[in-house]
Amino acid sequence: MEASGKLICRQRQVLFCFLLLGLSLAGAAEPRRYSVVEETEGSSFVTSLAKDLALEQREFSRWGIRVVSRGNKLHLQLNQETGDMLLNEKLDREDLCGHTEPCVLHFQVLLESPFEFFQAELQVIDINDHSPVFLDKEMLVKVSESSPPGTTFPLKNAEDLDVGQNNIENYVISPNSYFRVLTRKRSDGRKYPELVLDKALDREAEAELRLTLTALDGGSPPRSGTAQVYIEVLDVNDNAPEFEQPFYRVQISEDSPIGFLVVKVSATDVDTGVNGEISYSLFQASDEIGKTFKINPLTGEIELKKQLDFEKLQSYEVNIEARDAGTLSGKCTILIQVMDVNDHAPEVTMSAFTSPIPENAPETVVALFSVSDLDSGENGKISCSIQEDLPFLLKSAENFYTLLTERPLDRESRGEYNITITVTDLGTPTLKTQLNITVLVADVNDNAPAFTQTSYTLFVRENNSPALHIGSISATDRDSGTNAQVTYSLLPPQDPHLSLTSLVSINADNGHLFALRSLDYEALQEFEFRVGATDRGSPALSSEALVRVLVLDANDNSPFVLYPLQNGSAPCTELVPRAAEPGYLVTKVVAVDGDSGQNAWLSYQLLKATEPGLFRMWAHNGEVRTSRLLSERDAAKHRLVVLIKDNGEPPRSATATLHVLLVDDFSQPYLPLPEAAPAQAQADSLTVYLVVALASVSSLFLFSVLLFVAVRLCRGSRAASVGRCSVPEGHFPGHLVDVSGTGTLSQSYQYEVCLAGGSGTNEFKFLKPIIPDFPPQFPGKEIQGNSTFSNNFGFNIQ
Repeated sequence: MEASGKLICRQRQVLFCFLLLGLSLAGAAEPRRYSVVEETEGSSFVTSLAKDLALEQREFSRWGIRVVSRGNKLHLQLNQETGDMLLNEKLDREDLCGHTEPCVLHFQVLLESPFEFFQAELQVIDINDHSPVFLDKEMLVKVSESSPPGTTFPLKNAEDLDVGQNNIENYVISPNSYFRVLTRKRSDGRKYPELVLDKALDREAEAELRLTLTALDGGSPPRSGTAQVYIEVLDVNDNAPEFEQPFYRVQISEDSPIGFLVVKVSATDVDTGVNGEISYSLFQASDEIGKTFKINPLTGEIELKKQLDFEKLQSYEVNIEARDAGTLSGKCTILIQVMDVNDHAPEVTMSAFTSPIPENAPETVVALFSVSDLDSGENGKISCSIQEDLPFLLKSAENFYTLLTERPLDRESRGEYNITITVTDLGTPTLKTQLNITVLVADVNDNAPAFTQTSYTLFVRENNSPALHIGSISATDRDSGTNAQVTYSLLPPQDPHLSLTSLVSINADNGHLFALRSLDYEALQEFEFRVGATDRGSPALSSEALVRVLVLDANDNSPFVLYPLQNGSAPCTELVPRAAEPGYLVTKVVAVDGDSGQNAWLSYQLLKATEPGLFRMWAHNGEVRTSRLLSERDAAKHRLVVLIKDNGEPPRSATATLHVLLVDDFSQPYLPLPEAAPAQAQADSLTVYLVVALASVSSLFLFSVLLFVAVRLCRGSRAASVGRCSVPEGHFPGHLVDVSGTGTLSQSYQYEVCLAGGSGTNEFKFLKPIIPDFPPQFPGKEIQGNSTFSNNFGFNIQ
């Protein structure tokens, strides 16, 4: 069954080859012609090439059929599925062919396997889409009053870009008593108007006339254009200039320089005086002629204004007018024939190119191209060749060439070939064109990507901005082409609790790693993950590497003061006996920092003091001590401002305010702070001192009794209540010192304070600190209770 199918397929190929042979033989005699109307929209149907080639649609795409044209200007496209040939774009006949009729575009239908082609033509049919246009909207005609009826006066013609019947058909002039217009035809087929005098003019009766000249084309519907003709009636000048010959024929090479003398015309006038003075000018010159030639109005010498191009225009018909000082003129025609020179190098148009070529493949088509030369004759004949030391060869069919491999290629011996296609014409001097192409030999994917390191360690400082580039990984592949293109990716983390996709991302093209969000050292110090590098070969190969990210601490937490409390409640007052020795411990400022390392190293400094020099601050432990003996002259109330600063860069700081009260002994009643005293009491300090003295003397006995009772009660209940004691109401009532959550602490804590005595040295104790769970800003740090103020008010934190 399989053998039968192959036999049928081969029979079809043989039949198709005979069909193509017949088409090509027929095309050698006369190309196949198709037609389309200009301005037809792109993608419009032209013909069914499948039907023309007698192919079924399912067989059409197998033959590699394509449509090519000179210069690779694709006006047509081929639908490989249906076999229909369609317009590639809207065609403008005037842009493509100008005044040439018929407008024919040549193209070839090319078959790749087996290689064959046949010639075809596409005729663009003109439509009436342009109106006649006069180059001069106003024309002046000077007519002698002695001109007899029947005298003719050629007028400047209109131009119509359309051709055939859509071109100018006739001219008409507005109704008048003296003139009519005739439509004449030149040797090149163009029509021009000629004014005919029907009635003798009388300058004294009518010195001028204004007429409207209309040019009509033969389209349907017809289009028209108008110009104004101003006729000036002159006095008698009865002899017109006459040229030595009415027709001149000149040949000129297309490489003639600008300013080259083409020809010199001469005319004579038998009149004398001003009526015999002749001036020369171009008559009815088109825009192209006016740009190409110029004439000396006195000598009649015609010279080049711009370079000629044989390939654009092969001949010019130039009309010259010789006019005397009067109204009379004579005319002659010059036919200028442009001679071709070898001034165009051959052109190479690449139709198909295949690279890379698989190694070890048998004979393979590498490129398909066509060659052309705009010159004619021997100047347009071409030869083509490549270097001899390459495993490639050329096969030709007319102006088409195929570049093929001569033998299987081996990538290991040579990975690429630089081929120079040299196209030379047979003109004099010889011109050539070289086209360099590079043919690559394809590789197979046999090498996996390799990372430059097996593991990477990256450092990123906390509080980074999102999408921060934190580092890069790199892998290389020894293969080539797509087999060496590496794509990077994040591999699933081994730790199921690590949300890797919310932490980092990777650029799949270059391996750049980015932090997706701001990292917090206090929450995450380090993490690691694996990355993969995969090439784009088939099948794809990959490798992986380990990446470890270390988060560096930043100084983003200011010191937080634990004691004294800075929560805005009633301030805590430190009592200092006036009999204290130098170095007496007044209190201890306690602060913590949420950072780590040197960012958490704290130093203390006494920033402000009511009486400088009375107290000093220990920089490293926060202890406030007296610096000298106290005296009666020292103020009783002191306010100290302490600066706590960390060792970060830049450093962060916080301040704490201490209130110190100097007392003679601990029996002295507690005094309010200056901030809490009434304004009137601050104004009258003498009254305050008298009241204090009187109250001290009066309560001295009562204070001693209460102190004795308090000491007894505290000693009896210490074991049961773990530091609790009951103190009767008096000058020093028991109370709770409350510290509200401030700074980075989110909760409050309290100390219960009581007064004890009986050993000869009085002391305050902070018993049973009522402290909630420590705030999460300071993980792992805890302040434990039963911190004691002894006689020197030491504050111990365990």
